[in-house]
Amino acid sequence: MTSHKTAQTMKPATAAKKLGVYLEATPAEFQEGVVTRDELNALQADPPEWLRELRRTGPHPRPVVAAKLGVSIGGLTRGGISEPLTTEQIDALKAENPDWLVRERATQAEVRKETVRVKEKHD
Repeated sequence: MTSHKTAQTMKPATAAKKLGVYLEATPAEFQEGVVTRDELNALQADPPEWLRELRRTGPHPRPVVAAKLGVSIGGLTRGGISEPLTTEQIDALKAENPDWLVRERATQAEVRKETVRVKEKHD
């Protein structure tokens, strides 16, 4: 008996999450199909122009926005950011440096310090 290996597939939303892009900003053919593991690996290894452009200019999904701003996703929510942002909008927020962003960055820095402290204590 021979075994037939089927290609592992994922929904476009899962693939977009793994690629770090906002699904609604991807091309229609990406949104409407399924993505195999091999296709995902190919997109990561040699991204097409649309993927490079999305990563460069956005709109970016919330986890990417949070990382670029140096805050948590919860911090984005507390700051009133609920929609994806472009790189230009993120840069404008950084330049403006509103009070909520300063607070959330400080909170995030404290969380990181505490995580390191706990890790060192257990090592």
